[in-house]
Amino acid sequence: MSPRVISIIMGGGRGSRLHPLTKDRCKPAVPLGGKYRLVDIPISNCIHSGYNQIYLLTQFNTASLHRHVQSAYQFDPFDEGFVDILSAEQTHASEKWYQGTADAVRQNLHHFGGADDDLYLILSGDQLYHMDFRQIVRQHLDTKADVTIAAKAMPKQEVHGLGVMRVAEDLTITQFVEKPKDPKVVDSLVVGSAVRARMQNAATGQDYCLASMGIYVFTGKILKDALQEDHADFGKEIIPGLLGKKQLSAFVFDDYWEDIGTVGAFFEANLSLAGPNPPFDLYDHDRTIFTHLNYLPPPKFTNCTINRAIVAAGSQIHSATINHAIIGVRSHVGDGTSLERVVMMGADVYESNADRQRNLARGMPLIGVGKNCVIKNAIIDKNARIGDNVKLSPEGKPDLWQQGDLFVRDGVIVVGKHGVVPSGTVA
Repeated sequence: MSPRVISIIMGGGRGSRLHPLTKDRCKPAVPLGGKYRLVDIPISNCIHSGYNQIYLLTQFNTASLHRHVQSAYQFDPFDEGFVDILSAEQTHASEKWYQGTADAVRQNLHHFGGADDDLYLILSGDQLYHMDFRQIVRQHLDTKADVTIAAKAMPKQEVHGLGVMRVAEDLTITQFVEKPKDPKVVDSLVVGSAVRARMQNAATGQDYCLASMGIYVFTGKILKDALQEDHADFGKEIIPGLLGKKQLSAFVFDDYWEDIGTVGAFFEANLSLAGPNPPFDLYDHDRTIFTHLNYLPPPKFTNCTINRAIVAAGSQIHSATINHAIIGVRSHVGDGTSLERVVMMGADVYESNADRQRNLARGMPLIGVGKNCVIKNAIIDKNARIGDNVKLSPEGKPDLWQQGDLFVRDGVIVVGKHGVVPSGTVA
């Protein structure tokens, strides 16, 4: 019989590099692609792989994540599937918050009920990729590994912020370096010809290293024994501590994968979804991304010019020009407005007529983007209110610039969640 696979999604990070998108929510709850949340990616991958016993470990700014998961994932009671949310909690054994990824798993071992020969599939909650987890589990069993780490080939100049491994021809991991800074160390980790032969998507003329994707398969006993030590993090402590003592194997993943750790990476990953040949295809019938069901009307357009865009349900766009954009649910864009390279996350609710009149009387812009605006290279977070005749662009502004509810991060201007930009603003 196949072993039980327990899926654990890490959703507890602060997401400081994604600020201000993580000011009021955790990373896995950040909206993606007009209608999804980042957490929908690992959950959907688990479901497609047939692994539907899923635990989500949360800690910071969790309210919106909890609401989304509880409303989106309700399984048939007869198939024993679930997505169980486990928030950091004080117990008689510990009063600490999660100190890291490994500590989060350690504090919840008693909830999982796993046996020594069960497998633990540990996933990140803020990455964009399609993966059939049955493949990494099959390799783990075939090689009789104690731990298998999913690895992505990355150009050597891009691995300084990742865990990098050296592997033998049989994919046994012989060295693991967390966030190497020394160029000589990085050079020593460049893959050889035998491993490179497995990398069909690697460009010629470049040196590659195998970087950890933060996706692990642990045999149950090995995980429990490793967590007896007071280590906080898998990449920094647990994995290096097991090297040479246990059988560690790499699973080479040769497809699209994006670690959405910064505002810039998030922005470009979203815009890529609207391209003619997106590296991550939302329209793949065999790899549907599941999310919260809504009962919104279809989007409505009036005298618009729209190119290379995804427009989600419930949106209303009037006499606007939109070029290369993601327009989220319930978005409103006014007459004469131009959006270019914009990720607009939409709104949680429609304003009632009474609320609209009350806000207009107070001089408050309505939710959405008003008339005759020009907005370029921007993220407009949920429920933002942008008045008429507003011009927004990051051009000429330094990183970490801020003015009211406007921020510049990684060359992108961000309108914060529930932010208000008065009519006539030029920034």
